[in-house]
This record gives sequence, C-alpha cells and structure tokens, in this order.
Amino acid sequence: MGFGSYDESEQQQQTADDEDDVEAVNVHENDHDGKMSFESDASTDELVSQLDAMKDDPDDEDE
Repeated sequence: MGFGSYDESEQQQQTADDEDDVEAVNVHENDHDGKMSFESDASTDELVSQLDAMKDDPDDEDE
C-alpha cells in the first residue's frame, strides 16, 4: 500500500467485545431524600470560633 492507503475492512464500524459487558454507572444509586440533624452543646459562636481557628491554622494549608 502506498502513502495514505488503508484497508477498508479496518475502517468499517468496529465494536469492542468488552463494551457489551460494561455496566452503566448509576450516579443516583445512593441518593437519599430526607433531613439530617445533630445536637451539640456548643453555641453558634463557639462553633464559628472553631471554624475560624481551623481556617487560620497554617498546618492545614495545602498551598
């Protein structure tokens, strides 16, 4: 075969044998409708203070 030539049989629609065995991923498999709640003895101010401390902690920075 010369430059730019190709075997037409290779260009026909090809299907991989393993594609038939692949199952689709169900991204909604673990979706849950409902509510979540928790109880804490800490006040909102204490929780916000803890959050601010975590944000300011230089040991946790990824940059």
